[in-house]
Amino acid sequence: MEKLKVGMVGIGRGTAYGNIFANHPDTEVVALCDLNSDALAENGKAFGLSDRCLFEKYEDMLNSEVDIVVLGTPIPYHAQQTICAMEAGKHVLCEVTASDNIPDCIRMVDAVRKARTKFMLAENCNYMHFAMEWNKDIKAGKIGTPFYAEADYVHEIRTLVDGKWRANRAPLHYCSHSLGPLLMWMDDYIVRCTASGNQSRSFEKATDGNIDMQVALFETAKGATIKVLRSSVALRHPALCSYSIYGTKGALESSRSGYSGTGYRYFEDYDPENGMEIAVSFSDPNAPKSAQAGGHGTSEFYLVQDFLRSIREDSTPPVDIVRGMDMTVPGLVAHEAAKRGGVWLDVPRVTD
Repeated sequence: MEKLKVGMVGIGRGTAYGNIFANHPDTEVVALCDLNSDALAENGKAFGLSDRCLFEKYEDMLNSEVDIVVLGTPIPYHAQQTICAMEAGKHVLCEVTASDNIPDCIRMVDAVRKARTKFMLAENCNYMHFAMEWNKDIKAGKIGTPFYAEADYVHEIRTLVDGKWRANRAPLHYCSHSLGPLLMWMDDYIVRCTASGNQSRSFEKATDGNIDMQVALFETAKGATIKVLRSSVALRHPALCSYSIYGTKGALESSRSGYSGTGYRYFEDYDPENGMEIAVSFSDPNAPKSAQAGGHGTSEFYLVQDFLRSIREDSTPPVDIVRGMDMTVPGLVAHEAAKRGGVWLDVPRVTD
């Protein structure tokens, strides 16, 4: 089979997947695109690309011979760039979140459904090793029927929210890392929400992006409750990315000391009365060493495998436009609920 040609947009997150695609037998990196000409030239050399493979204009790259577009650009650009790529007949792997507003989410859904190519949201937390292992146990019924889940994501990036595009990204706007695994485990989606958090005490100039902390409560279509806590400025080191899920026959909890560590589980029909400690890792110890190339443990390696499989087999990507919107839209609505003083709001399922 002829290799699929990959173009990566956005030096940084866009090129983070580069080594995975470059090392995959079914793909080759043939183009880079960025507004920064110096970064473009430097990264072009790293991937062995000639100047004709480097683009400062996105439209020019779309007109080149690329089959796959990897979008690692700022969130406000995701919708229009996805739409343009789908209309140009390209497959799209788009960084999270899908968009920063609901009208653009609807436009994305329409474009993806009209296209014959594949769209996948690059939610790497769904592919952390423990997330995939827990998914097997939960789907096997080991915690029974899930009725409550929560996720805390506190990642201090003050230098990035001070005066740049992230200054306008509310904490809850960036909640796919939290909602992604929870909704995957629960096989559910969100129908209404409320939230709290509007104050910024860390910066003289208060913007949505530097709100100290936001907490949301979500209700799902199956009647479960989800709590999400988010901050981009709270001084918590190391960064916190933790998960808990409770069901009628047990519970699972991840570490609170980083992405990997010691967690807890209790399966009523399997474990001692007081449960047991478990190892929690975001990397698969049995994966090849090259699987670490994308960063974030082995998560992005497995994410790319699923994306490419969907192209080869003409199947639905695991985090397709439906699941991508399920983990994007609730955060947009939750921030609005917080701005209105903690009211409850319905969450539209824009893919219905």
